[in-house]
Amino acid sequence: MSALTLKVAVNLISQAISAGRAISAAPLTIAVLDAGGHLVSLQREDGASLLRPQIAIGKAWGAIALGKGSRLLALDAQQRPAFIAALNSLGQGSVVPAPGGVLIRDQEGNVLGAVGISGDLSDVDEQCAISAIEAMGLRADAGVTA
Repeated sequence: MSALTLKVAVNLISQAISAGRAISAAPLTIAVLDAGGHLVSLQREDGASLLRPQIAIGKAWGAIALGKGSRLLALDAQQRPAFIAALNSLGQGSVVPAPGGVLIRDQEGNVLGAVGISGDLSDVDEQCAISAIEAMGLRADAGVTA
């Protein structure tokens, strides 16, 4: 796969919602962005709160912007807060440095886009994103450190 199509994005969202329901997650909002950081698809489950779309997009956008999963951006926010503040200034407040923004890679490691999820604890959001990406036969890059 060389591009993230609408069909793939919608299927990723469906898989993420299924993963969330399987673990009784709070209502989720899922954003799928292409490799250029453009929104391809967004769905908000019934009951998801007001700012969830912006948070989900911000998690995915930050992952795309820096080429690493938002778990590593969260670590950067702790270790280098001035850098994240500057990044958010450059990005007009668009980066959400919390787990739940996961890069979508093809089998060769090329970035196709990112999934951003918000609604539950960040670790749960991330787990649902990883499950969705892997269910589609793609590689999830959450920025997990070994």
